[in-house]
Amino acid sequence: MKAGESTLEIEVTNISEHGFWVMLDEKEYFLPFKYFPWFKSARITDISEVERFSDNHLYWKKLDIDLTLDMIESPENYPLVSR
Repeated sequence: MKAGESTLEIEVTNISEHGFWVMLDEKEYFLPFKYFPWFKSARITDISEVERFSDNHLYWKKLDIDLTLDMIESPENYPLVSR
């Protein structure tokens, strides 16, 4: 393992028409497409390739999407804004 690499486990466990589930350590999180629309048209392989930068920061490199666990747990606190 390289210096700075996380030993914390992360895995996309299921993808449905409504969203997808990510298992972090021993807890599963659901990311509904309603709150995370960038993933809806993404390829399964791109959704599945997620990295964990820290205890609370996830990054999908191919999609250029990064989210904190707070954003995932409480998406209503982070409304989508377009300019």
